[in-house]
Amino acid sequence: MQPTMGIEYKGLSLSAWGNIGISNHDDTKELDLTLSYTKGGFNVGITDYWFSEGLNPYGKYFKYKAHETNHLFEANIGYDFKILALQFYTNFAGNDGLNKDGKRAYSSYFELSAPFKLAKCDWEGSLGMVPYATDFYDVNGFAVINISLKVTKDIRVTDSFSIPIFGQLVANPRSEKAYFVIGFTLQP
Repeated sequence: MQPTMGIEYKGLSLSAWGNIGISNHDDTKELDLTLSYTKGGFNVGITDYWFSEGLNPYGKYFKYKAHETNHLFEANIGYDFKILALQFYTNFAGNDGLNKDGKRAYSSYFELSAPFKLAKCDWEGSLGMVPYATDFYDVNGFAVINISLKVTKDIRVTDSFSIPIFGQLVANPRSEKAYFVIGFTLQP
């Protein structure tokens, strides 16, 4: 289950997103807090990711000590050109990975995504890449780690209420794994 909530005012937003497994109590839990600003197609933000698994074996939320925290801090910047969106992310503090020299990698990721319409559905294709070596993403240099295709269809329930249903095929060529995700979104 992945609940989310947020507030927004004139392009500035603060949101919280969580993840918890409902079938296995031992699944890794996650809580992300994001502060971001959007103006037109431009966006910039900072996210504090927290995981119940990591350097701190007990998953304590308020433990921020370097080399012992389960928090990861990431900055992002991007632009949406409508036909193509570019996004760049970099870890700048917390439980980041190491580079080939055993130093903080400032692990980074960039993604290109393109929306399109087909068969009365909204689609989006994405390609995500890591530019250099980091054990955070388990790469020794430049690598494609995300190829995905997502489809969304609004199912109208009443004249004023619909439920967006989505399906997404995600592949990571680096790890040689693929996933199929389905879900729906409920919004007030």
